[in-house]
Amino acid sequence: MRKGLINQRVAAIAPSASLSLSSAVEAMLARGERVCNLTAGEPDVDTPAVIQAAALRALQAGRTKCAPAAGLGELREAITQKLGRENGLVYPASQVIVCNGARHALFNVFMALLREGDDVLLPAPYWLSYPEMIRVAGGRTVVVPGREENHFKITPQELEAALTPQSKVLVLNSPCNPTGSVYSRTELKALCEAAVARGLYIVSDEIYETALYDGAEHVSVGSLSPEIFAQTITVNGFSQAFAMSGWRLGYVAAPEFLAKAVATLQSHSTSGPNTFAQYGALAALAGVDTERKAMRQAFAERRDLLYRRLESIRGLACVKPMGAFYMLPNISRFGLAPAVFAERLLADQKVAVVPGESFGAPAHVRLSYACGLDEIREAADRLETFVSGL
Repeated sequence: MRKGLINQRVAAIAPSASLSLSSAVEAMLARGERVCNLTAGEPDVDTPAVIQAAALRALQAGRTKCAPAAGLGELREAITQKLGRENGLVYPASQVIVCNGARHALFNVFMALLREGDDVLLPAPYWLSYPEMIRVAGGRTVVVPGREENHFKITPQELEAALTPQSKVLVLNSPCNPTGSVYSRTELKALCEAAVARGLYIVSDEIYETALYDGAEHVSVGSLSPEIFAQTITVNGFSQAFAMSGWRLGYVAAPEFLAKAVATLQSHSTSGPNTFAQYGALAALAGVDTERKAMRQAFAERRDLLYRRLESIRGLACVKPMGAFYMLPNISRFGLAPAVFAERLLADQKVAVVPGESFGAPAHVRLSYACGLDEIREAADRLETFVSGL
């Protein structure tokens, strides 16, 4: 028997539950079945026409050769201007690296920053890819559970209690996937001051920065103080704010030493992102405010509808999200593990949700409302039918 065919770190990676479910849904749809899909983690609207047109012009102009490994210089400069204008972050373009999506940006950061055995403090519930990236990079995940009564947000005291001698990084994601929670400026400042006081780097995943409701404010971690800025790595992208998920464009803004390491790593792995897609990103940053406002309004309407319906279903309990486009209802009263609940819901009522185990939420399932109002209504009806029989 041949041994060692697969790298041990790669072999330890758990398949993405959301992507696996999406594949199952696609197969059901191909068979002609009517499925309500609440798994998708991307906006259901088209990329704004001005962005598409810019990429098309780049194609027609022959801009199809390889871009620099760290991204087009004009796009990196445009990102620095965006960060200064919208986020209160001042970076030179040399410290901004354009990657093949925000997921890839995060992967690059963990690979460049972590050494073997470094501990990464990860508030739970968390995006399911974080632990797998950390593992591949040689780090260890230390889960910091967020309490449901505190909207799943962790406190400085909870952070302190989770520290280990090997702690190096704190990951923050606000607005959060999968909870929809948003840290206030006061909460974020207290938490980040505690992290910096312990010498931690902060990886701030801000991909959902524009999806906010009820007056919630997005605060970029690095804008809180010079001391926090020096220890912060900001990750963002174009997928959620501009409905560009398939364009695969994200970026890292980081201290100089790390930006150089990320650029070097990328130069030997993927090289630079898609060239003509980057011209589309330039058009996005130049201004599509009308489309972004319409998207936020649509998500707010969908959130309100789904939350009202979940609150009316006996046995479900759900924290009201203030950002992103996910809800994480607690299903513990039904006595089923989330994976079993999701499997039976899909089989019995053809409603697809993501079980919470993959998110560090063993009593919950994740629902995405990045879909139309009619689909949300139908899914809620089917969900109510399903739980009434449990």
